[in-house]
Amino acid sequence: MIFGKIDFINLLPFHVFMKRYARTSQAQQSLHYHKGVPSTLNRAFAARRIDAAFISSITARNCTHFNVGIVAKKEVLSVLSLPSDKNKKDTDSATSNLLAQLLNIQGEVLIGDKALRYYYSGGEHTDLGKIWNEKTGLPFVFALLCTHNHTNELKRLSRAFIRKPMKIPYYILMENVRKSDLTAAQITHYLQYISYKIGEKEKQGYKRFLKEAKERGLNPSMREIRYR
Repeated sequence: MIFGKIDFINLLPFHVFMKRYARTSQAQQSLHYHKGVPSTLNRAFAARRIDAAFISSITARNCTHFNVGIVAKKEVLSVLSLPSDKNKKDTDSATSNLLAQLLNIQGEVLIGDKALRYYYSGGEHTDLGKIWNEKTGLPFVFALLCTHNHTNELKRLSRAFIRKPMKIPYYILMENVRKSDLTAAQITHYLQYISYKIGEKEKQGYKRFLKEAKERGLNPSMREIRYR
């Protein structure tokens, strides 16, 4: 199985889980990683160059997935709009650029670890997850764990991942401190804002996002969402 890997801090608990899961799974020998930013992995998944990945929610609407994703209950800290005279999209993103449009927020969209660094530097910003929650009262689903095949394996993996919180080993935390230029305290603080289980409220938030995108003519090919 070729798994698309996004090296953002928001997926650090999942990467830790995968290391442990693969050691006890028959998938160990056949598991390979294809790294990229969300927009790159969206294209690779659509072209079937990878078998599974966390896919941006606007792209994942037609995919098979298993109630696991990247969710912000309220604030997200890593999806921001920065003050700017012109609207500017983040080329790493798909869903976040669209979310800014739906919320009528002007400025420069910034996502991922670079947005986290900006947030912790104290820069002026608007948190898109927070504004969505204030508008709808619902969480925002930024991505879903999707697959083309290997459905039984992904179903088992998904259930195992959300069964209990994943503790980040100290050495892995420090590796990510060096890579991200964030402190251990900042990484730990940030991960409190991210959840992964897609429950009923998350499904409502996701469907509302797709509905509003379609109504604005930004998602004209939306089909039925498939949950397994």
